[in-house]
Formats: sequence, structure tokens, C-alpha cells
Amino acid sequence: MQLNRYLDVNPEVARALAEGRPVVALESTIISHGMPYPQNVQTALKVEQVIRDNGAVPATIAILGGRLKAGLSPEEIEYLGKTGTAVTKASRRDLPVIVAKKLDGATTVTTTMMIAHMAGIQIFATGGIGGVHRGAETTMDISADLEELANTPVMVICAGAKSILDLGLTLEYLETHGVPVIGYGTKELPAFYTRKSGFAVDYELDTPEELAETFKVQRELGLKGGILVTNPIPEQYSMDPDVINKAIDEAIADSVRDGVHGKATTPYLLAKVKDITGGDSLDANIQLVFNNAALAARTAAAYCKL
Repeated sequence: MQLNRYLDVNPEVARALAEGRPVVALESTIISHGMPYPQNVQTALKVEQVIRDNGAVPATIAILGGRLKAGLSPEEIEYLGKTGTAVTKASRRDLPVIVAKKLDGATTVTTTMMIAHMAGIQIFATGGIGGVHRGAETTMDISADLEELANTPVMVICAGAKSILDLGLTLEYLETHGVPVIGYGTKELPAFYTRKSGFAVDYELDTPEELAETFKVQRELGLKGGILVTNPIPEQYSMDPDVINKAIDEAIADSVRDGVHGKATTPYLLAKVKDITGGDSLDANIQLVFNNAALAARTAAAYCKL
């Protein structure tokens, strides 16, 4: 395990890593910024249980009192959920100030990857990654998640890029940076709330064992960066593409009217879409996270056997 003076690894997580047992990282932005209390805490604890049920140890990641935390206690998850959006949404650029000033931070995909790698955790489950925002050709609004995938050797299992984004440009960006985009049981990029996007992934793989073997080979080849696995939302929870796309278009128009930009954009849009769909989008979001957590745990278990 790579040690760092600012890092605290939960004892259960540390034991599992030392013994070569599977561990799955989880982000904390979804707790503080993704949904209301107490649903956020209930969901976070259920995601951890899904990972345990599928043979791995969960490591929810956050920054508390300036300490990088790999693995949270139920009490710490409760604290993040209750404090909500008062906790800083922490990306790479925020880390030096948050740590130096001993503040709290909810980790995005980017910072979760960084801290997971620091702790020696190689598999990470999330909802959807950030990407190239619509209109980025003028705003230059591109998520730091894509740069992190290009540089940090962690396998990220998600339900695709959030459908509030420009999915085509997101795939182009990942290709330019050499990040493999794998569809789990699909040749088409899932679009978070829905199973289809109209865009092809690089490769289709069908078992956790194939995912684990691919990641092992990438590491042994010495290639920089991670692998993005896109796992479609289960059929029964997939939303009607026309309904969700109409809601997204309306939310984006509202964000332009309200002058929303930067890291406030994604939480704003997701909250708007939830309101427009009467909460259906939030229900779908929760189910796809459970689905990704189960696949991540099975993949981590397969990886430990190689």
C-alpha cells in the first residue's frame, strides 16, 4: 500500500488490502450533493451492503477535517448526509486548500480515484462519470473526471456518462487520451438513466472475469491511466429516452437562464431533472448505483484471484 501522511485507511479496508481481499471504492459526492437526507444516508449504507453481499469490502471515500479517508464509518456517512451541500464538492484543484485548512470534502469521481489509488484500491463503483458538457466548444466546460481517467490506474464502473452531457464529445475525449471504454454486455454506451445512447463503445465484455483480466493486462503493460466500464441500468428501471431527454433539455435551458456554470452545473441539472420527472430520475439513479456496486464487487473478487 502506498502510504501518505494525509491519508487514513479504515482498519477493515487496510486488513482486506493487506490480505489481498477485494475492496471497492465509493464516492461521497452522491451522499452530500446527490440526494436529500435521509435518503442519501440510506442509499450509501445500502450500496456498501450490496458490495459486501457480492464478496468485497466497501471503502466509501471522503475528506474529513482535512484527512483523506479511505473507508468511512456509518457515523461519518451520517455526518456527510446530514451536512449535505454545506460540505465542499471536492475535485483535484480543491484538495490542497481543503487539506491545509482541515476542512470537509465530498469526493467526486476524480478525487475518489486519486485517494483510492493512494490507498491501493483498484476498483471503483459510481453512478455516472462527468464528461464534456453540451456547448463545451464555447464554454470549455470539461469534467476533470476525464483527465483523471487518462492518468490514474483505477477501473471505474459506472452507468455511462451522465446524459446531461455531450456523449459523443465525451467519447472522443476519452479516445484521444487512450482510455478504453468497455460496455458490460453491450456494444452501445449507456446514457445513465437509459440503456442506449446511439454511440458505440470500444469493446464489449460479458463477465467480471473478463473485466478483471483486461485490467490486469493493462497494468502489466505499464499503460498509464484507468479503464472505464459502462454498465447499463437494469431494464426495469430504465427511463423512457424521450421523457428524460425532454427533461434534460428543459433543465439545461434553466441553467443558462440562471447563469449556472463550473462545478455547480451537474448538481443543478440533476436536481432540475429530478423535479421535472417527479422523482423518477432519482429512483433510477439509486438503482443504477446498486447495479454498478454489485458488478464492481464481483470484478474486484475476480481480480484478486488472478
